[in-house]
Amino acid sequence: MKHNLLLIAAAMLILFMCTVFAQENEIDPKLTEVWEPVPVVVTPGDGAAPPSDAIVLFDGTDLSKWQHENGNEPKWKVEEGCFTVVKKTGSLVTKQAFGDVQLHLEWRTPAVIEGEGQGRGNSGVILQSRYELQVLDSYNNRTYSNGQAGSIYKQHIPLVNACRKPGEWQSYDVIFIAPRFNDDGSLQSPGRFTVFQNGILVQNNVEIKGSVAFRGEAKYTKHKPKEPLLLQDHNNPVSYRNIWVREL
Repeated sequence: MKHNLLLIAAAMLILFMCTVFAQENEIDPKLTEVWEPVPVVVTPGDGAAPPSDAIVLFDGTDLSKWQHENGNEPKWKVEEGCFTVVKKTGSLVTKQAFGDVQLHLEWRTPAVIEGEGQGRGNSGVILQSRYELQVLDSYNNRTYSNGQAGSIYKQHIPLVNACRKPGEWQSYDVIFIAPRFNDDGSLQSPGRFTVFQNGILVQNNVEIKGSVAFRGEAKYTKHKPKEPLLLQDHNNPVSYRNIWVREL
């Protein structure tokens, strides 16, 4: 009797599977095809060339897309296809404001090592002039982990130290999702960073805790949906080149 019941159960299972298979074969595959909208064609970059829809912020020739943080003309030095921080002349900001972006830039700390910790090759890439991705010579240079290169400054430690030697060009490729605020100024959704340093993932969709803060905890203050990108003057001659963004 038990053997017969097992045979009946197996036969019923086979019948059920055949019925399901038949029903699935009756479904028109076109029902799950989506034809609109058609993705916009973007020509990929080739080497140092940016994608066709990118906004080029520095092409190696001049600082026409930038200004001093107080609105005056920038005083950083442009030469040999890059521009370099001039100590104590102030940070630079883009003339254009941005929200969600894909950002690419390349940076280089001085080949001649001076200082240590936070005093060695320090600058910063500050999205919306508030949310800092640290630039630092972190090659054999110990400092606090949430302040080394690749960190979201004082908020998120990088997954790995992907730094090249001093004097060598390095790259950041960033996906930045800007925070959103409610009408009453409260936070609707936090900002987020995904960062590749030299092609290596160092920040994986991390949540921003607020504007960069050297002392105390980071916190949010409502601001415009789009704000300028800022490059920090931290008194070290850090150089930048090949900077472009894609608005998302």
